[in-house]
Amino acid sequence: MEKVSVIGAGSWGTAIAFVLAENGHDCLLWTRRSEQSAEINEKHSNASYLPGIALPENLKASSDLKEAVQHADSIVIAVPTKAIRALSSEINQLADQSKLIIHVSKGIEPDTLKRISEVIEEEVSPGKRKAIVALSGPSHAEEVVLRHPTTITAASFDKEAAEHVQDLFMNDQYFRVYTNDDLIGVELGAALKNVIALAAGITDGIGYGDNAKAALITRGLAEITRLGVKMGANPLTFSGLTGLGDLIVTCTSVHSRNWKAGNLLGQGKSLDEIVSGMGMVIEGVRTTKAAYQLSKRYDVSMPLTEALYSVLFDNIPPKEAVDQLMSRMKKQEIEDIYFK
Repeated sequence: MEKVSVIGAGSWGTAIAFVLAENGHDCLLWTRRSEQSAEINEKHSNASYLPGIALPENLKASSDLKEAVQHADSIVIAVPTKAIRALSSEINQLADQSKLIIHVSKGIEPDTLKRISEVIEEEVSPGKRKAIVALSGPSHAEEVVLRHPTTITAASFDKEAAEHVQDLFMNDQYFRVYTNDDLIGVELGAALKNVIALAAGITDGIGYGDNAKAALITRGLAEITRLGVKMGANPLTFSGLTGLGDLIVTCTSVHSRNWKAGNLLGQGKSLDEIVSGMGMVIEGVRTTKAAYQLSKRYDVSMPLTEALYSVLFDNIPPKEAVDQLMSRMKKQEIEDIYFK
């Protein structure tokens, strides 16, 4: 048994805490809202995010961040990308000893273009962190808490830290964890698949069929791989769980909020309407801006990302953006995946 705190009680943070508690760990789930903490402790539920799910009785919650940070040997950060930097700074101030930092967030910080582990590294001093591990892969919270088979990856430059996280989370009933030393590739795949999921939702919203979606996923993977290789990632990572696997699940599932947002865009809704109506963060919107900026920094061709950027930030109609993609000059497929 290990003491673990999960920082962030949204759907995915709660699902991660669910797994840890079922695995027998002393897990504390932190939320800013005291009423949510009380619901988890007294009713063993988190109805706002996972309605109808009974949480393990040994899972405890707190709205005191100092308590959560000091409770744990390992800290899991499960908040939206926009909150990572400020939260990491708070953790640094509150930690009373060196902690293993695990993050399950999927995004890139706009403007700085930092991966999440890089943001954490900047804010949590070396004396307060043992290592940083990204836990990522094709995993909807709604299915994890139903104990449906799920397989993800623990990635870190520190092999022992990744293996430790593998041991924390893995069980032989429904949750399997692999390890990967390609932290760059895993974090990029996790973030950029949200961009392609938004685009996939748009094609569905317009009314295009399976041909369009298959092409979009395949060419989206080519874009992600091109950028990843330029940034130092292993190209094989993008054929794995945190590349192709996460891309498939996010582009095809009704659980995906990025797909849902794209679908509404394709139906003619405005971005402001969608963001205000969903009530949860749509990571792909911020990540599209960051991905567009990265494509310019590294001089990588990312036409799908550019088209989506034009829809989100330049008010180009989705159908017009698709027409522009289809009229691009002819190319050779395989060379284009890695080199152009």
